[in-house]
Amino acid sequence: MKLEQRTIVITGAASGIGRALALRFAAERPRALVLADLPQQAAALDTLAAALQAGDGAARPPVPALAVPTDVGSEASVQALVAAAEARFGPIDVFCSNAGLIRDGTEEAPDAEWDLNWQVHVKAHVYAARAVVPGMRARGSGYLLNTASAAGLITSLPSATYAVTKHAAIALAEYLSIRHGAHGVRVSVLCPQAVDTPMVQGRPGSSAAKNDGIISAEALADCVVAGMDAESFLILPHPQVLEYFQRKAQGYDRWLGGMRRFAEKLGLSSG
Repeated sequence: MKLEQRTIVITGAASGIGRALALRFAAERPRALVLADLPQQAAALDTLAAALQAGDGAARPPVPALAVPTDVGSEASVQALVAAAEARFGPIDVFCSNAGLIRDGTEEAPDAEWDLNWQVHVKAHVYAARAVVPGMRARGSGYLLNTASAAGLITSLPSATYAVTKHAAIALAEYLSIRHGAHGVRVSVLCPQAVDTPMVQGRPGSSAAKNDGIISAEALADCVVAGMDAESFLILPHPQVLEYFQRKAQGYDRWLGGMRRFAEKLGLSSG
């Protein structure tokens, strides 16, 4: 997938990974970038859209951009986003379903927390697929980039709500790739560990960050462009995640035992 002359939608675009993707994609000379985030992020979206339209020299030429405040947890809102994008720029070539959140909590987290994670990390990807895949299949071409997490391949000890819904996000991406791949719809799932974004900056240091380091959002965006160029299903900005995932698959019970010991060491297995 080459991004030149493609119309690209990015959710969660006001900051962090989404913002970095928009700036990096702009260097590939897309036809247009459509930026979505929550209504309370409208000012940040407008600022980013203006910067993209102004460009930044030869390395990042001006790109038509549209800011659309969107609640990805609402199917009607996602449909309105797609309608606005298509009305301005025509068919959507790439949909980056990137919005996310993280809060600590066990299985005892309130239902409202489980529901919010389910809506943002799983149903938002469902809504995006419902809105754009039929058109992509009809044209024989399209790309879904769904942001999940390394936690969806391994786990997240501090947050059951995050780990479980990120696992589900990867399962959905697998299904979409299998069902629609023969019709020209490509799917990648982005699974980073710690990235230097507001989401991570507001949390105490995680074991993943301490062990494997925090990468910049810009480095992640470079990895995404390379992964989409190769049409890789798994995009892993932290390459060691593949080794962890393989170890888990090769010895599930051993892996679970090791994770129990690790949780006990961190004081997360009691209570």
